[in-house]
Amino acid sequence: MQAPSGSNAPAGATRYRWLVVTLLFTAMVINYVDRQTVSLLKPTLQAEFGWSELDYADLVFWFQFAYALSYLAFGKIVDRFGARIGFSLAFVIWQAAHIGHAAMSSLKDAIIARVFLGIGEGGAFPGGVKAVSEWFPKSERAFAVGLFNAGTNIGAIVTPLVIPAITLTFGWQAAFIFTGAIGLLWLPVWWLVYRRPREHKKVNALELSHIEQDPVVVIEKVSWLKVIRTRETWGYALGKFLIDPIWWMFLFWLPDFLHKRYGLDLKTFGPPLVAIYLLSDIGSVGGGWLSSQFIKRGWSVNAARKVTMLICAALALPVGVAAMADNLWVAVAIIGVATAAHQGFSANLYTLPSDVFPNGAVGSVVGIGGMFGAFGGMAMAKYAGFVLDKIGSYTPIFVYAATGYFLALLAVHLLMPKLEPAKIG
Repeated sequence: MQAPSGSNAPAGATRYRWLVVTLLFTAMVINYVDRQTVSLLKPTLQAEFGWSELDYADLVFWFQFAYALSYLAFGKIVDRFGARIGFSLAFVIWQAAHIGHAAMSSLKDAIIARVFLGIGEGGAFPGGVKAVSEWFPKSERAFAVGLFNAGTNIGAIVTPLVIPAITLTFGWQAAFIFTGAIGLLWLPVWWLVYRRPREHKKVNALELSHIEQDPVVVIEKVSWLKVIRTRETWGYALGKFLIDPIWWMFLFWLPDFLHKRYGLDLKTFGPPLVAIYLLSDIGSVGGGWLSSQFIKRGWSVNAARKVTMLICAALALPVGVAAMADNLWVAVAIIGVATAAHQGFSANLYTLPSDVFPNGAVGSVVGIGGMFGAFGGMAMAKYAGFVLDKIGSYTPIFVYAATGYFLALLAVHLLMPKLEPAKIG
């Protein structure tokens, strides 16, 4: 397997860490197909079950409630048992829940299915970031996170291409069963392939020394109480609280926006959504690549991460007027750049815990941040449902999407001014 151009490993080093990223990338494709299927089927399910806008908002709300608690729990699980076991457990839960959506016959059934999906999917990013912290040095982590996070965008691209075809041919239940069954093929591959670098026979000494090049502060056990007491934890958590709701909004309401504003349906959603999430993919990889390039040019980690995040925040500003665009493809371009900016910002934000915390605390910090991000998403779900039910316009929702990144960067900078190692023990 060839290393990406962002790699600076010595000649002769194995490249097994990039296979790990490939597996994480694939898992996130599956994760987002499972997560987005309901949003794509929203008009279909609303017509069949008679759900209101507030009913749909409740679906999103309870998914995110479960996701929030699970994110926190899985942060501790992956720190305790490692990414191999933690990610496997999360994957089994979310795939079973996704398939279980096919049995829903009421709003209550749908909420139960979404809760279990949230429990499982809450372990994906803590497990993924933990795996990156185990397999990559700091100079490559943002790029690696950006690569596996790009799988979320591919999942969002695959969904509007696959789900309508299955639904129109076999019914909406088949969409859940078919994609869930195919996704299960990933699990045995992960279980057979993944080990920590020092436990892996296919990692040679040169790659191992490259992975372990950063100074290590060894803390075997880090309690939540110690982690919560650090201001760096709150800087990361506030950043997630402010930006995650924006991504949730795009994920769960974008098909509905295109349906209501431009009259698209299951047969016509595909091209606009594919275009938007292809741009998102570019942003995910590009944001991680850019900060890594800054570091390789001699910039401090602090400057590289924050300048990249500032650029991304600026690129998201035009989305505030996206709902006013009369032309579909103008709106698609504006939203696509905004989602790309989100993913670039997010790739760097996700990397901050591994920049400032010892390895034994990374999963816990990511879990706390993810919990707060999901809490923000819960608030967004209620806000979006209220706005659409009472006003019927997406403009107030998009205005927040245009400004949230600057607020998040400000919170990060105030609480993590230099990205110095957190003092937790």
